[in-house]
Amino acid sequence: MHCPQVMDADDIRRALTRISHEVVERDKGAGDICLVGLHTRGVPLARRIAGIIAGFEGIEVPVGTLDITLYRDDLHYDSLQHEIRESDIGFNITGKVVVLVDEVIYTGRTVRAALDALMDYGRPRAVRLAILVDRGHRELPIRADFVGKNIPTSRKEQVKVSLMEIDGKDEVIITR
Repeated sequence: MHCPQVMDADDIRRALTRISHEVVERDKGAGDICLVGLHTRGVPLARRIAGIIAGFEGIEVPVGTLDITLYRDDLHYDSLQHEIRESDIGFNITGKVVVLVDEVIYTGRTVRAALDALMDYGRPRAVRLAILVDRGHRELPIRADFVGKNIPTSRKEQVKVSLMEIDGKDEVIITR
């Protein structure tokens, strides 16, 4: 079965470059910005965005990682199937603009869990959301501030993001 590719490596690179510029423009500079990637694929995306910002702003934006497993509302403690990864936010987020980074937004529940988890680390001045792919079907009133690509999908479809750092290639495909 053929799975249509909706983004290739160049599309992903261009989307991340645009998102990086939008992040900096929104806050008129990168001085108060920090990035927090959600495990798993949000982490390399956050690192890539930080690298792009460093390239054009000359500022090293701090990057942290966040595991939201224990904050999910669909987690049943009697069937803990999810691998718990380490969160690492080694900088103070209080008073900063935190940009949460993830690969796909769907129902909004992952972002809700991320907001809960993030508040354990401090009180940011603002929290923004950068997403590579918005596929629709929100169940919560959550929207991304920065979107690489909007891809309308059915609930029967899945959006699979592959990244070089994890999967050995960069692409986004739709599967059924």
